[in-house]
Amino acid sequence: MDQETFDSYIKAGKIASQALTYGCSLIVEGASMLEVLEKIEAKIVELGGDFAFPPQISLNDVAAHYCPPAEDKTVFKKGDVAKLDLGVHIDGYVADTARTVVIGGSEDEEKLRLLSEASKAALEAALKLAKPGTPVSELGKVIEQEIKKRGFNPVVNLSGHGLARFVIHDSPSIPNFEAATNAILHKDQVIAIEPFASTGAGQIYESGNPTIHALSGAKPMRSQMTREVLKTIQTYKGLPFTTRWLVKKHGAGKTAFALKELRNARVLHDYPPLPDKAHGLVSQHEHTVIVREKPVVTTLSEEIA
Repeated sequence: MDQETFDSYIKAGKIASQALTYGCSLIVEGASMLEVLEKIEAKIVELGGDFAFPPQISLNDVAAHYCPPAEDKTVFKKGDVAKLDLGVHIDGYVADTARTVVIGGSEDEEKLRLLSEASKAALEAALKLAKPGTPVSELGKVIEQEIKKRGFNPVVNLSGHGLARFVIHDSPSIPNFEAATNAILHKDQVIAIEPFASTGAGQIYESGNPTIHALSGAKPMRSQMTREVLKTIQTYKGLPFTTRWLVKKHGAGKTAFALKELRNARVLHDYPPLPDKAHGLVSQHEHTVIVREKPVVTTLSEEIA
């Protein structure tokens, strides 16, 4: 990894960290989810970053991939377990980070905070192992141990992942349990480690209307409307985007028409919300790390001893 690439990863991580801390401070009882996310988006732009994917907040039993549509009326309430997940890139070099916010005031607050602590402790344990030569299975093992010893289940069909230029899901897959894999970490690999802890099944499924998408191919489109929307989508350079961004520029009707046509052409990948199969509550914590003898956590802008 040359110095310019390293510096880009560090800059992306610093912006992502600042935006995440800012966003978490906004997640309070009575706040609008839509307004919070739009403020986070504005903060990322203000800090000089580009979106690696749309900032999203998944509540309670939904582990990931909830990004509100333009008309969303969701307001945070007591007892909500809110996962804020965001990604920033600098010239394609990505930082991916997430944190759980437990909104206090419910009878179960102590248990919910322990649930959040489970995914956080699992992440911290795994980060210390992000060194060249470490078997990926060892990361999954410590993640599973930290979560289970607190009485919760790791979400086994969600995983961390490698990061590459303009690619947010690359090899290797970083399991959240002791999986059978021969993968070994190598110097200067960039990975996102993201443990999920659940009070429920520890397995997720796809459910609901997707509002996060990515262009997965290229085909000529007959409709002028679709071509205009596609031109905007192509500015995201293959990275995920949300319906709301297109609605702001092109309107709801034109956007819906274009997405349907792109989906029918099989060049659009959808990311539906991912709830727990037993609708247990889910927490998440995530950092991006450069694999070195002293792992460099870009979303903390510091090294792990």
